[in-house]
Amino acid sequence: MPVVSNTSPILNLAIIGRLSLLSQQFGAIHIATGVLEELRVEEDLPGSEAIREAIASQWLIVAPIENTPFVQLLRQNLDRGEAETIALALTMQADWTLLDELEGRRIARSLGLNITGILGILLRSWRMGELSSIREEMNQLRDRAGFYIAPALFRQILTETGEIDDP
Repeated sequence: MPVVSNTSPILNLAIIGRLSLLSQQFGAIHIATGVLEELRVEEDLPGSEAIREAIASQWLIVAPIENTPFVQLLRQNLDRGEAETIALALTMQADWTLLDELEGRRIARSLGLNITGILGILLRSWRMGELSSIREEMNQLRDRAGFYIAPALFRQILTETGEIDDP
């Protein structure tokens, strides 16, 4: 079950201390070299230590990009990490591609990739009983990681999980 991730799910989960959710749900996660560079693991930043440990434990695997012309084509609309993530996912025939950015998700879907993002990962963990509160995790994402969650989506998720009564 190959899974390929962009920067956002890895970095934001690492910042809030939930990076292990990725290995629990998917086992190994593959990332492109451009994503590794965006993660800036050599710097002392929030989440960097957890990401370095995931790489050392070999469940976060850096994979080379083979189809560079396709990456260049995707770079017309996407940043390097997103373009390389999509190219790697297609090459590996990934079961899941982890992306949060709207345009990247749109393009990946148009190419037939199965997409989920950080909120989907949190919901899946909640459904599996690994998280007691989605509200707490989403608040951590917003407050500690600076991750934007549209108010309507925030409310929709809380309604779905029963942490808010009125839809």
